[in-house]
Amino acid sequence: MSATQSPASTKAMTLLLYRSLLRTSRKFSAYNFREYALRRTRDAFRDHMSETDPRAIQEFLTKAENSLSMLKRQTSISQMYKFNEQVVESRPKKGISVV
Repeated sequence: MSATQSPASTKAMTLLLYRSLLRTSRKFSAYNFREYALRRTRDAFRDHMSETDPRAIQEFLTKAENSLSMLKRQTSISQMYKFNEQVVESRPKKGISVV
């Protein structure tokens, strides 16, 4: 957090970054990669939720921004390939009840 950034603007920027990471993670076409990226994003932000040191917060946000740019590149590559749907992500067909 720089001297010109207020805690409120840092919070807004963090929330925007978090949402961008989640949104980008959902673009993976492979189930395992998608779920891994979502889980890692949630866990990282949850682990740093109570951080109060401005330097540690800024370092975390820098790492998160680097992760976002890496995820954007990886999801672009992932979308070039077709993966078979996993059993855990298939949805039941209409008219068929799953017990």
